Order: sequence, then C-alpha cells, then structure tokens
Amino acid sequence: MTTREPRLAETFVELADTLVDDFDVIEFLHVLIARCVELLEVTAAGLMLADGHGELRVMASSTERTRMLELFELQNEEGPCLECYRSGAPIDCADLDAAESRWPRFAPEARAAGFRAVQALPLRLRRATIGAFNLFHSEPRVLPPNDFLVAQALADVATIGILQEQMIREAQTTTGQLQTALDSRVAIEQAKGVLAERSKLDMDAAFETLRVFARNGQHKLSEVARAVVNGTIDIDDVAKVAVRTRNEPTA
Repeated sequence: MTTREPRLAETFVELADTLVDDFDVIEFLHVLIARCVELLEVTAAGLMLADGHGELRVMASSTERTRMLELFELQNEEGPCLECYRSGAPIDCADLDAAESRWPRFAPEARAAGFRAVQALPLRLRRATIGAFNLFHSEPRVLPPNDFLVAQALADVATIGILQEQMIREAQTTTGQLQTALDSRVAIEQAKGVLAERSKLDMDAAFETLRVFARNGQHKLSEVARAVVNGTIDIDDVAKVAVRTRNEPTA
C-alpha cells in the first residue's frame, strides 16, 4: 500500500460522512477541492456547477487566484472547464504555452496567474453532466494514469454527493437544490468581502476564518455567511473564535 492510499480511504469516508440530513453542499465541495490538491499534488483546483439554465457557476476554489481565473473563464466563455462541461469528456492540457490557438484568451490569463498546465474532469452520472472541475499545475505536466483515476473518482463522489442531497430532500428537484447552493455561494463571497475589509484579511484568510468559525460552532458555512452579511453576528467574534481555534495545539 502506498502512503497515499490510507489518506485516500480517509477522504472517501470523510466525504461520505457528509451525506446526512444537515448536508452542506458548499462545505462538501470545498473539502473535495482541498483533498484534490493534497492527494493529487496539484497547485490549485476549482469546481463549477451548472445552474437551472445550464450555465456554469464557480462553486469552490482552493485559492482566490484560482477563483478569479475561473470567473475569467466564464466571462470570456472559453477554457477547459467550459469545454469539459459541454462535451462531457475530460480535457488534458499538459502545456498552456501550446494552447493559445485553442484558448486565445484563457491560456495567457492562466499563465499570468502562474499556471502552466490544466486538466478538467466532468461531474457526470450516466448521461447527465452537472458541472466540472479544474486541476491546475505550476509546471507543464501530464497527470499520471493513476492520478487521473483518483481525480475521476473524486469527481464521481462529488456528483453522487450533490444528487444524494436531492434524494434526501424528496420535495426538491435537482435544479432547486443546485440553485440553493448557487445562492449560498453568493452569500459566502459577500461575507468574505465584509470580513476581509473589517478584519484586514486577504480573501483566502477571510474564507478560512468563516470555515473555522462554522465548524467550531457546528453551523453550516452558508448560515454563518448570511449572518455576517446581514449583521446578525458580531464579525469580531467570528475573527476571534477562528484565530483561537487555529492557534490551539494539535494532539
């Protein structure tokens, strides 16, 4: 057994454990993205889901830099995640230097953000494709076959997790559930901005602070975000609790 396999097994257990009544799709997707970066040794990762009109929306990113690049991809209607979603097939670009004819706007922007290679995998179950995620590398790189299998397995877990939520909440349609997730994503981005400005944090640190506070209090991330935006929670308390938790010694 390789050193990665125990961690991979833990990851699948962790992701499966979210399929409960209080399932938080936003937190689920961010855990998934974090594990992709860790297990596949990629520089960054991001995930997009389709809304009720079939348009992709950025749902989870490992860094703010990645999120901005994926927003650029959507705004310019060009790039690997869009191509992957539309075709339902994986996209592999081992060297973005050679991709300008394919993505004349996206490729230079990705290189400017510090990336040199990218793969995109579909979130697909049978014939239904509900989104895609990107894996970014700081150097030209082909994803090894075993890593590709792991990446696709994680993509499949994400798809099943999202669709499982629809089964748990039988009164909702898949479109309605996804729309709820998309609305939550908007609230989280707004909360990141409020917390970053008030607490003098960068956007990555602001997001991590929200996550730590939510987990510490056993709240949904989206609920904490809405409370920050609506002013029904003290932002200083959010920052203090999160900092205290991060500074506690680990066992």
